[in-house]
Amino acid sequence: MNTYVNAISMEETISEIEKIIEKKKTTQHVVINASKVNLMEKDPKLRKIVNSCPLINADGASIVWAAKRLGIPLKERVTGCDLFQKLVAVAEKKGYKIYLFGAKEEVVKKVKSIFEEKYPDIQIVGYRNGYFTEADEPEIVKDMAESGADMMFVAFSSPKKEYWVNKYIKQLRIPFVMGVGGSFDIVAGVTERAPKWWQDHGLEWLYRFIQEPRRMWKRYIIGNAKFVALTYKYKFKKQ
Repeated sequence: MNTYVNAISMEETISEIEKIIEKKKTTQHVVINASKVNLMEKDPKLRKIVNSCPLINADGASIVWAAKRLGIPLKERVTGCDLFQKLVAVAEKKGYKIYLFGAKEEVVKKVKSIFEEKYPDIQIVGYRNGYFTEADEPEIVKDMAESGADMMFVAFSSPKKEYWVNKYIKQLRIPFVMGVGGSFDIVAGVTERAPKWWQDHGLEWLYRFIQEPRRMWKRYIIGNAKFVALTYKYKFKKQ
């Protein structure tokens, strides 16, 4: 389906990320879901960026579902939101420095204060909202490169976050850079995440759709139908 995915668990993913940080090799991390696979189908640039990333996790239950239909062994779903929050806990324990980038000013500030309260020894060495012009970018990138961060979390939507990180990854000099989409809004309490039962049964998308049907119908109703059709297209191609 025009993409790779690492068949590893959450714990194995964290272990791989720790190795990346130890080696100090600048790495862009991505997660894939139905929406992103749909985008990649018609966007060669995004496809190239995603497939060049050395670590790709299955964020959506849709990816696990498709993998089963295509006979691809996939250990488990590793959601971007869960991985992000687990990595913050790891950062405090290991002394990794963090940079938070994206969302509204009040949201990113709240995320910073929530993490600092929850993890007293956390080192958040920089933060910035996601509202800027192209003219601001050189100064933003300079601040990030000089921050000494080991990890940066980028809270933009797709494909903007993939494009932006790919454009500046070498200049950032931050070992691990991860796109986290709307995770800052979830941590800050702006968006409510689905209860665990919904998550465990692959219905997180439905919970999100119920919250904002007008905004999300195209992504989840049309998008999911498109993804199912795409899955079977590749299944029949394989036979």
